Amino acid sequence: MTAKTDGQRVAVLSDAETATGYRLAGAEVIEATQGTAVAALERAIQGGNYGLIAVDTGLIPDPVTATARVMRGRDLPILLPIPSLRDAFSTDTVDAKAYMGKLVRDTIGFDIKL
Repeated sequence: MTAKTDGQRVAVLSDAETATGYRLAGAEVIEATQGTAVAALERAIQGGNYGLIAVDTGLIPDPVTATARVMRGRDLPILLPIPSLRDAFSTDTVDAKAYMGKLVRDTIGFDIKL
């Protein structure tokens, strides 16, 4: 299943570990490692088939800067950095719940308590 928007495809650039979850949600996935992520993203951009590529920040912390050369003169795809789930559960993260709460707060501007 491929998500589409006005003839342009939508994809997620992710590591193999989290790719399964995105695929189960129906997203098209471009799998990469930290070592291959920039090249994979550049190929996807140059292919011209994507309107939006969500990029796991665990692979490429700043996808816009990392692909500035290839994006020069292009309007699409839109590169959407998405927080890495790996960051929430890394040894550097003391409280995964607080980390996820901060992501929600930074995104929507207020806390949600369940």
